[in-house]
Amino acid sequence: MTWRTIHLADVPATPWRNGGGLTRELAAWPAEGAWRWRMSVAEVTASGPFSRFEGITRWFAVLKGDGVTLTVRTPSDSGDAGACEHRLTAADPALCFDGGATTHCALLGGTTQDFNLMVQGDCLPARMVRVQGDLTVLAGATKTIAIYAVDSGARVQFNTEDLFVPAGTLVWRSLTKAATVHISGSHVLWMELAG
Repeated sequence: MTWRTIHLADVPATPWRNGGGLTRELAAWPAEGAWRWRMSVAEVTASGPFSRFEGITRWFAVLKGDGVTLTVRTPSDSGDAGACEHRLTAADPALCFDGGATTHCALLGGTTQDFNLMVQGDCLPARMVRVQGDLTVLAGATKTIAIYAVDSGARVQFNTEDLFVPAGTLVWRSLTKAATVHISGSHVLWMELAG
């Protein structure tokens, strides 16, 4: 499979039901029916609750803006809910949390743009890594890999192939054999998931 390319500017925005923001779905697989993974960019315009996604593991990374505080409340075995607060800015690593947890988002300032990766259990293990400089990865076979260039382009070497990813662009592909990937850029997200 070759690279699939999606430009953020080409994707229409869907308003949230609670009026607190907009989401642009960049990619989901499979394209028809229930997805096993989904990648999107959201504009958070007001503090409020996140939608719950039962059975989903979720990664959240701030791209632009002042950032947010996420309060994630996960029920424990005793039935009591334990809450964890996470202050996230564009300089912080991506946060991984239970998509089925009750989650409240509080803006630290104005509108914040963020990237979301949501993954069903059969596509785990998965990860999202913020790249500010260089990253070299040996990606295993039967993986899906993706790169999102935020506000500057990214240079990617995939084995012997060279690729430039413009700002505001997602590229992704499925691997049938292991590959060495080198990413260079000032603000990039690297994602890797099973299947």
